[in-house]
Amino acid sequence: MLYAILGRDAPDSLAQRRAARPAHLERLRALLADGRLVIAGPLPAIDAPDPGPAGFTGSLIVAEFVSLEAARAWADADPYVTQGVFASVEVRPYLKVLP
Repeated sequence: MLYAILGRDAPDSLAQRRAARPAHLERLRALLADGRLVIAGPLPAIDAPDPGPAGFTGSLIVAEFVSLEAARAWADADPYVTQGVFASVEVRPYLKVLP
């Protein structure tokens, strides 16, 4: 089943985000290689493709996992969680309708 993972950045966490990004992307690439990643990306703090020092407010990931518990465990082990980028993470079942 698909699950939406919504991480919300902690205040002033842009430096931590930049430091944790390579390890975070490595985990996403593993999901992609397994054919389980639907979409992933950051949520800019301002209406711009490159928010610069304004940074980000969080990230959205939609991927396939065997269970809600597995999706939560994957999210909890993400570098953005373990290195203090995300202040909170919400994991919910997701039903893709389009496209």
